[in-house]
Amino acid sequence: MKAKKIDHIAIAVKNLDESLKFYKDLLGLEFECIEIVEEQKVKTAFIKVGDTHIELLEPTSNESTVYKFLEKKGEGLHHIAIKVDNIEEYLSNLDNNNVNLIDKEPKIGAKNKKIAFIHPKSTSGVLLEICEEINKSVYPIL
Repeated sequence: MKAKKIDHIAIAVKNLDESLKFYKDLLGLEFECIEIVEEQKVKTAFIKVGDTHIELLEPTSNESTVYKFLEKKGEGLHHIAIKVDNIEEYLSNLDNNNVNLIDKEPKIGAKNKKIAFIHPKSTSGVLLEICEEINKSVYPIL
């Protein structure tokens, strides 16, 4: 059981449109899509960088964990996502090794991927997301 690659690096932002201008227009990176993830209460933008992505996260509610993150820490690195083949097996292995999991069961995130988070207490202070692609071609794009 191995991780495949870094899927994306997520950055919490206060204004998605303004942040997107910087990455797209000034850095010249390839914009892929914008999506609202109701369950996570965020609006996301994906920017392609080689075979990985930068995900910009803007909260859509003051109940969002991203909103709380911005209030506490300000804009910046939110999490790193690692792509795996079998998220359930991966999470079970982590749980069996006493890793502090935020999510013991995956949920559906942006781009219709199964996702789960590992608490920063187990990862030297970095929020990690584990993700598995379940249907590459089907996700809502704004």
